[in-house]
This record gives sequence, C-alpha cells and structure tokens, in this order.
Amino acid sequence: MKIKIAEDYYQMSRIAANIISAQIIIKPDCVLGLATGSSPIGTYNQLVRWYEKGDLDFSEVTTINLDEYKGLSPDNPQSYRYFMNHHLFDRVNIQKSRTYVPDGLEADAEKACADYNAIIKNCGGIDLQLLGLGRNGHIGFNEPGAAFEKETHCVNLTQSTIDANSRFFSSEEEIPKQAYTMGIKSIMQAHKILVIVNGIQKAEIVKQAFFGPIPPQVPASVLQLHPDVTLVADKEALSLL
Repeated sequence: MKIKIAEDYYQMSRIAANIISAQIIIKPDCVLGLATGSSPIGTYNQLVRWYEKGDLDFSEVTTINLDEYKGLSPDNPQSYRYFMNHHLFDRVNIQKSRTYVPDGLEADAEKACADYNAIIKNCGGIDLQLLGLGRNGHIGFNEPGAAFEKETHCVNLTQSTIDANSRFFSSEEEIPKQAYTMGIKSIMQAHKILVIVNGIQKAEIVKQAFFGPIPPQVPASVLQLHPDVTLVADKEALSLL
C-alpha cells in the first residue's frame, strides 16, 4: 500500500485528481470505478477544472459507480445518478451512455444485481476504483457483517444510515431502506484502488482498516490484500498512525 499525506481536504482532493487524471492520460479509454458522498466532491471539482483548461479528455472514458438507492429514479436529487451528473458527468465531455450506475428503479433485486455484474464484466473490469471510507469501515454499501459479500447485491440499510438520510427527505416514507451496491469481490478485482479519507473523525477507522486484522466487521480491511492500493489522507485522518 502506498500512503500519500495531504495537509487538508483541498490537497487530498488535488492529489487524488492527479492520480485519476494520470490514469485517463495513460489510457484514454480506461474504466473508472467512481464513488459518491462528500469525500470525492473536491476531486471531481479538480478534474472538471483541468478539463475546462483543456488538460483532460473524457470522451473515451467509461465509468462504473459503486452503488445506488433502490427505489430512487435518476432525476431524484438524492439519487447517486443525479449526484454524478451534477458533480461530474454534466460538466465534462463524457458520453452518458458509457456511465453506469445501478438501476434503482429495478424492483427485481436479483435481476438488477445480475445486470450490473454483467456490465462490469462486459466493460473488461475496472482499471482504477475510487473509494471513500465510512466511519464503520464500509466501502460502497458493504457494511460490517458476518462475511465479505462477493458481487453486486441488495443491502438493507442500517438504521443509522436511514436516520442520517432523513434530513434529505420530507417524510420517513420517502427514505430509501435498501440499496444496490458493488460487492467486495468486484472492488478487489479492480487493477488499482484509490482510497481518499479526511478528518479526525476517520482516524480510528483508518488505523483499524489498514493496520489491523482483516475481519468482515471492518469491510475496508480487505483492501490490505490488494496488490495496488493508494491511500490519500490528510494529517488528521492519519493522526493515530
């Protein structure tokens, strides 16, 4: 594992964007695995700035996102498709037909997961997978559990996640209770993995995930077994190391 130390969130985002842009320049038709949440927003903003300067070309890039809420349409502001369009896809010259997010409107969970596994396979796998890190060690929606999940699967969201999401919805009935997520096996098959982490609140889980045992109760700990992982974190997130 390679560790790159950043002073703050801004520098973390710039370092991560450098790694992603290098992948695009080296292989213009690369397959990028992308993440949502607050952590990658700065990275996406930096990539957009370099695109606007003429330094990056997304026209041949394919993207595969980690997850999507079950039951949300792509035009729902809380869906991850909407998030990706808003923060990246609508701002660069990527072909929307080559950007993949699980189909949140597919009610048949088995079909939705099988379809997404087929998309990953048909794209030839993922060249570079971007990940954030949850406070409990989750990656994607792979929450702590009894065993590492293999491929795309439907998860029941934890009550803490549902409670945290409640501020985004006008009523409890609208809050998603399930999500489709890329599995640990699919993540681990990416050729390279890039993890971004910032903030003192993540310091303990960084220590557990990357320098402790490898139990399913800390899903991100499995990344210790991957041959090409780069962790980009600010000094606060690395303060317990």
